[in-house]
Amino acid sequence: MERLTVRELLAEAAAAISRSRAIDHWLPALSRYDAEELMFVALGEPLTPALRRSTIDPATRRRFAMMVARRIAGEPVAQITGRFPFRGLELHVRRGVFAPRTSSEHLAAEAIGTLRRRRGPRVAVDVATGAGPVALAMAHEVRGSSVWGLDISRDAVMLGRANARRLGIHNVRFAVSDLLAALPASLRGEIDVITIHPPYVAKDDLRILPREIRDYEPLTSLTDGSDDGLGLVRVLAGEAAEWLRPGGSMLVEIGTYLSRRAQATLRRAGLDDVTWTRDSLGVTRVVSGRAKG
Repeated sequence: MERLTVRELLAEAAAAISRSRAIDHWLPALSRYDAEELMFVALGEPLTPALRRSTIDPATRRRFAMMVARRIAGEPVAQITGRFPFRGLELHVRRGVFAPRTSSEHLAAEAIGTLRRRRGPRVAVDVATGAGPVALAMAHEVRGSSVWGLDISRDAVMLGRANARRLGIHNVRFAVSDLLAALPASLRGEIDVITIHPPYVAKDDLRILPREIRDYEPLTSLTDGSDDGLGLVRVLAGEAAEWLRPGGSMLVEIGTYLSRRAQATLRRAGLDDVTWTRDSLGVTRVVSGRAKG
């Protein structure tokens, strides 16, 4: 086996990942990022300049090669490594639960800013929470708040709870729930922020998704079965008014191509001040509206 430096192995792996047809290469630099994440896990230490110039032992190299092969086949990096960093929180990830996305940090940031501007006891609810990244970020960064993470998947709720325990975040609760159904009645009219990263893939578009999404994420985390991908957003927006405090906000993470329709959905549901913000890459938008009052 030819002795290659870590830098050379990374370049080789990134090139191989970039050629995979199972991956959505929407940003070319992500192939390099994937390779570095996998190497970090294989080595168990940061990739310092000195380490990049060094060679590694055969066992570590084989471990890295096996992880790269899994990525080339389409398996998401987070599921390979079992971890995902989200706004400074190290989240555990596993197969069967929707893997967190860096794009959701924008939703979390918008929700946290909105929550901080509210007065008195602050309550936030994250719907379709998955592993809990947005719920955990809100609870961690707005310590005086009370946060709920809701998901129809019991596996997701169990993983969210486990992440909260491991991170020592005590002001968040996770519950199995179809949208807001599991919330206590005492929260009606008391919620400051409702967030959702909905499964917004239209049912007829599932077949064209890249394998890294289609084959490795739960179906219910990809589509709500509607023709336009906004079925859950319509239902949640319709319920939001009775749960939000006057002036409380609903925030929806959505693909840019659905932004206008999502805004129209919130307006039809009676929410005011409907607007949107875009993440730094211009890929994801957060559409928001406020309850009257």
